[in-house]
Amino acid sequence: MSKMDQAKMLMKMRKVQKELQKEIVRAEAGDGAVVVEINGEMKIKNIEIDAEAIDLEDIGQLENWVEEAVKAAIAQSQKMAAEKMQPMMGALGGLGL
Repeated sequence: MSKMDQAKMLMKMRKVQKELQKEIVRAEAGDGAVVVEINGEMKIKNIEIDAEAIDLEDIGQLENWVEEAVKAAIAQSQKMAAEKMQPMMGALGGLGL
């Protein structure tokens, strides 16, 4: 791969990374009691908890819902990132990566 091709590939990768920063996925747990929003870089952007849907006597359940929603959001974010990066994966071999 020529240096020009490498530079183009790096520019494309940076563009995809910027796009991933803006993409938001949303995951819910506990029938919507907990909602997590995360971007394509797997950074949490927002967590919403419906106070009416939780039982303060069972904080363990809330903790489980938060964990479940975060894991689901991360999985969705990883899948989205992989799909966006897929077209470039073959070309990365030419960069020695």
